[in-house]
Formats: sequence, structure tokens, C-alpha cells
Amino acid sequence: MTGTPDKDRAYTALKMTLAGVIGQVGCLTLVIIAVALFAGLWLDTQLHTRPIFTLILVLASVPVTIYLMFRIVLSVAPKIQVNTHQLVSSSKTEEEEPEGGEHPGD
Repeated sequence: MTGTPDKDRAYTALKMTLAGVIGQVGCLTLVIIAVALFAGLWLDTQLHTRPIFTLILVLASVPVTIYLMFRIVLSVAPKIQVNTHQLVSSSKTEEEEPEGGEHPGD
């Protein structure tokens, strides 16, 4: 992407923020479902109730995962808004100023 250094920096910061959120959400989802699965399997083997606890814990992990994803996105949303605002404002500044610093009427 070619543009001003501020615009490139804002675009890179936005991409890195979004990549970080996607990574956090993906890892969190895997960890929560894995913990629920292994805990369910362990409880089922201890209590000889195969697959009741496994199903219950895996199904219960879905709303927990959705809630935590929502909280993560809400905590990062202000940073995304700041990066997007910087990107948009640098684009507007670039459009308003003609190249070479000359004014059209000169």
C-alpha cells in the first residue's frame, strides 16, 4: 500500500489489532472446548456415566465461549475505532491537499 507514513502506520496497526483479536478468540475457543471435553471424559470415566457429562460440558462450553468472545471484542473495539479513525483521517487529509503544495487557482 502506498501512501503517507501515517496512513501506512495506521493501516498496519489496524491489521495487527484484528489479527491479535482473531488469534485470541481462536485460541480461547480451542482451550475452552478442550477443557470441557477432557473434564467431561474424566467425569464420565470416574462415574461410569459415559457420555452424559461429556455432552453436557461441551454443550455448556458453547455459550461460555460466545460470551468470552464478545467480551474480548468489546475490550478491543476502542482500539480498533482509534486505528480506523486515524486511517480515515489520513485518507481525508491526503485527498484535501493537492500534490506539490500548489493550489489549483495559482
